Amino acid sequence: MFDTLSEAEGCDLLARVFRARGYTIARNLQFREYGVEFHIDGWDAKARVGFEYLTSEDEDHDDLSLVEYKALMEEQRRGGLSLFVIDEVEPVSAADLEEQANEFLDEVEAARKSRRMASGRKPVAKKAGKSNKKPVAKRASGAATAVKKPAAKKKPAKRKR
Repeated sequence: MFDTLSEAEGCDLLARVFRARGYTIARNLQFREYGVEFHIDGWDAKARVGFEYLTSEDEDHDDLSLVEYKALMEEQRRGGLSLFVIDEVEPVSAADLEEQANEFLDEVEAARKSRRMASGRKPVAKKAGKSNKKPVAKRASGAATAVKKPAAKKKPAKRKR
């Protein structure tokens, strides 16, 4: 058996995992969407990804009702948000919590790729910085050459009468 993480320890660990995966997590915010209002432990508003660690320590079970939880999970099913909810009822070690959070974030990324593909958009690769380079055409050998402009249309020759 292992020691149960406190809410602070669990939230700190989750924030580190989410941030390591590229999310900008704000902590302890008031969440008000879809007819649901509660204090969320971690939230990236732009990515619409977050986490809630439910404990009796912080009376979270009273803060987020079953009806509200179901509303959030329905919106998650639709793709409007992604929320990792962990409940202290089933104790978890730090290693297990980290593993579960990474599995959740893997699923979030897979679902986003799937939605992009279904909508006909190609997945966008993340770049470290913006590039000011102009596009180049590549030969089969892999060597880069300048992009050629289309040839100007020739005017029809005048006919003699």
